[in-house]
Amino acid sequence: MMALLIPQVASFPYASLTKKLPPNKTSFSGTIQCKASSASVSDQNQQVSRQSVNFKPDFWNHDYIQSLDNQYKDQAYEEENRKLRSEVRKMLLETANTLDQLEFIDTLQRLGLGHHFKEEINKILGNICNNVDKFKSKQNLRAVALVFRLLRQHGYEISTDVFDSFKNEEGDFETSLSEDIRGILSLYEASFLLMEDENNLDKAKDFTSKSLEDFVSKNPTHELKSQVKHALEVPLHWRLPRWEARWFIGEYERIPNMNPTLLHLAKLDYNMLQAMYQEEVKSNIRWWERSGLEKKVKFFRCRVVDNYVWGLGMQDGPEYGKLRKVIGNFCAMIALTDDMYDVYGTLQELELFTEAIIRWDANDLDNLPDYMKVVFFAIYNFADEVASEVLKEKGQNVHSYLKKGWQDLCRAYIVEARWYHGGKTPSLKEYLENGSISIGAHISHLHAYLYLPDNAIRKMDLDSLDPSRSNLIYSSSLNARLLNDLGSFKREKKTGDVPSAIQLYMNDSGASEEEAIQHIKRLIYKTWQKINQQVATSSFSRDFNMSAWEISRTSIFHYSKEDDSYTLQHSEFEDLVHLLIFDPIPNITCS
Repeated sequence: MMALLIPQVASFPYASLTKKLPPNKTSFSGTIQCKASSASVSDQNQQVSRQSVNFKPDFWNHDYIQSLDNQYKDQAYEEENRKLRSEVRKMLLETANTLDQLEFIDTLQRLGLGHHFKEEINKILGNICNNVDKFKSKQNLRAVALVFRLLRQHGYEISTDVFDSFKNEEGDFETSLSEDIRGILSLYEASFLLMEDENNLDKAKDFTSKSLEDFVSKNPTHELKSQVKHALEVPLHWRLPRWEARWFIGEYERIPNMNPTLLHLAKLDYNMLQAMYQEEVKSNIRWWERSGLEKKVKFFRCRVVDNYVWGLGMQDGPEYGKLRKVIGNFCAMIALTDDMYDVYGTLQELELFTEAIIRWDANDLDNLPDYMKVVFFAIYNFADEVASEVLKEKGQNVHSYLKKGWQDLCRAYIVEARWYHGGKTPSLKEYLENGSISIGAHISHLHAYLYLPDNAIRKMDLDSLDPSRSNLIYSSSLNARLLNDLGSFKREKKTGDVPSAIQLYMNDSGASEEEAIQHIKRLIYKTWQKINQQVATSSFSRDFNMSAWEISRTSIFHYSKEDDSYTLQHSEFEDLVHLLIFDPIPNITCS
């Protein structure tokens, strides 16, 4: 469905982007292996048959990361940033033509600068929304598709009727539109903001995709070729914003009439945010090392930096640092627990552990093997840590909601463990109902809700942060599960884990593997449409609603080669993480 593109930013050599940090100097090397019949539970003094796993050690050298000193933390850069923002704000407010305003806003957002101009952008879009009827008679496909996408992206209502003037009597888009490649590209991107049951535009994606693919094959040297290929690989609405910003900065620099002030601000702001991310990663590394978990249990994927990327994907603005860090640490807990259920624990042990989590009593663990006591206390203490921090900062006791989130997760894990150890193959429907919980997105949403700045915590919201009670949380969780399965299918087929959604659809329908993959891709597209609908109608705050989109975008970032980059530690994926967190855009100076 999606191919991973390594962004190459113009004006500096690609080699500088892909250089590796010094090799990891941890005490183990090669792969971590839990061989069947070779591991023992120390407090039971008996040999236990376990699954075999080969997880690569963490790619990142924590000591080296801690030694990094980023110059973009300096006050001089903040003053330059402030000055450039003032100039850009003036340009935006002085732009009078509606299409020029829309293109300016789109460029700001794609360069990663939208967070600085939220008030101005919303005011402009609000005014356009109040006069949106004038677009119904326009014959500028690019303008109409752009206003449709931007208004929907920012939560404004706009009907698909604005596209009626581009259709023939049968309701299909006029074939002559394929000659307007900028318009077709704009319509293609807009089609991913469609909502469920908007059948009058169902054909837009297929029509534009084919037109764009034909364009790429027939115009190998066209100036728009790179943008078109980029869009076909992953549409804008599905892309992680920081991933897009790094790519688009290079693309924008090559545009003949680019605005140098805007470009300079984009590069500087990118590097300054990156300096902030580096400090947050350092904080998470210190937290991780204080936990001592890597020394106590060695059957799981240790991925501190990659865990942080999940937090970065949820919210990337400067005000969301605490949220990013807690989501990163939460993902470390998820990896530990997931790998215990999937890889290391026996069914008998896992039943005992699940019962312990449901009891939630730290004084009643005598029947657990030692390694499970370590995992239990890691979860228990993390929940306490989060609850204490939220109580201190927001005056709300949320411990019971955190506890329930972990209990629901472990209940879902044990269902999958029973399937695996009992040799049962569930139906696709059974699997997805359970898998929308076992993916853990519901607890990610909970942590995001608790750590959003200026977000008043409401009991009605907390009660709704459950896939069984909120369509938004369910759809977001389901999409994360489907994207995970699409990405990890090849790996898990080799390891013999619980069958993925792809394999189960093949079992249920008799479809081939390729047909099943295409079916799951269609489900993902339809689930995105449901999320779009639910984001528009949800009673949660706009900031929180964005997390439903961002979880899916971050999943795509990790699984966009239809492979499990989180587990397998592909060099291409780690190069992208370098771009996001460690490799600044070079040659930025203060005036």
